Amino acid sequence: MKRRKFIQVSAGAALLFNPSSLLAQSFDLVVRGGRVIDPSLNLDIVADVGVIGDRIAAIVPNLGETGSTEIDARNRIVTPGLLDIHAHYARDSEGPHICLSDGVTGWVDAGSAGADNVDEIVAVARSAPQPARILLNIGRRGVIPEGDTADISLANVEVAKAAIARNLDYVVGVKARMTEGVTANDITVIRRAQEVASYFNLPLMIHMGQSASPMADLLAELKPGDVVTHMYAPPPNAIIDDNGNIFPEVLEARRRGIFFDVANGRIDHLRWDTFDAIMATGFWPDTISTDGFSTSRSAPSVRDYPNIMSKFLNFGMPLSAVVKSSTLNPSRVFPFLRNKGTLHVGAPADIAILELRQGNFEFVDNYENIRMGAQRLFPFETILAGRRAPRA
Repeated sequence: MKRRKFIQVSAGAALLFNPSSLLAQSFDLVVRGGRVIDPSLNLDIVADVGVIGDRIAAIVPNLGETGSTEIDARNRIVTPGLLDIHAHYARDSEGPHICLSDGVTGWVDAGSAGADNVDEIVAVARSAPQPARILLNIGRRGVIPEGDTADISLANVEVAKAAIARNLDYVVGVKARMTEGVTANDITVIRRAQEVASYFNLPLMIHMGQSASPMADLLAELKPGDVVTHMYAPPPNAIIDDNGNIFPEVLEARRRGIFFDVANGRIDHLRWDTFDAIMATGFWPDTISTDGFSTSRSAPSVRDYPNIMSKFLNFGMPLSAVVKSSTLNPSRVFPFLRNKGTLHVGAPADIAILELRQGNFEFVDNYENIRMGAQRLFPFETILAGRRAPRA
């Protein structure tokens, strides 16, 4: 870095910067001519992004002829790397590499494992090419067909505490699934999960949808910084009433700092009629996530992270808001992501390059209902720590 100087360009000054002074700079990588959208900088311009080492060094309309390695991003969208805070990529060693090629430069495995099998999930997260962490399932055996806590003894507080204590560098929260049949008593389970999370000052993520208890009762157990995931799950006990209004307890929960997350998934988590009713209220997601696996590309309702983004782009949100819910907002949920979600000069050079295609595209909910949309985002290139990621 001794022979190089970072060029600091604020969002407001980006269009005013004189690019002629950059001609002597030597960049390791230049992403050329894309539409740069970065909500952290209130930025939406056609520009070049210059990278030195593993850091963002410049964003200006024209970096000139630098002789660097270049990626042609013309007619494409350039954003901070996508952050998926509800996924299951740690279920096998391929997941982290597949999602990386889809633009995901940071992720959280949301409760695949409990205290009894956490070590194997942590091992995958440790070996992932991008930053990755896990939420410990309060059910000590993790996600199991017979129900994570259908046997209430599986929600063992002391065993969970011990598992987190030996993995504090990789466990960043606790997960509890509230669906009736998955748990024997959702209020007992959420309280046990909260006891574990609060002991370590960690967030709790609850899986909502088809719970025995109403949303108001579940939300009363949550603290600021906790996450409600599968927010578009249909009734019973959705976040809207029979008239399509957001419950006041849901609005109050957001005001006191509880995040609402998409987690599109495959089964029972998103149905178009509930989706439409919630979107019509203006209650947009804080964070967009996939609930994805390494095999999700073959699942019509998931495919990849940009496909989930495209649902919101077609059916209710502007592109800038979709990008914000995929980058900046997720970076605020877990501390290990705090320096992500931005292209600010000096930030890690994690970049997603996406293609926005126009046409007739099918979008599928979790109930095999299909609707058509005119736009679809596709992954094109991923830059992780200043290096181009291989395609999976």
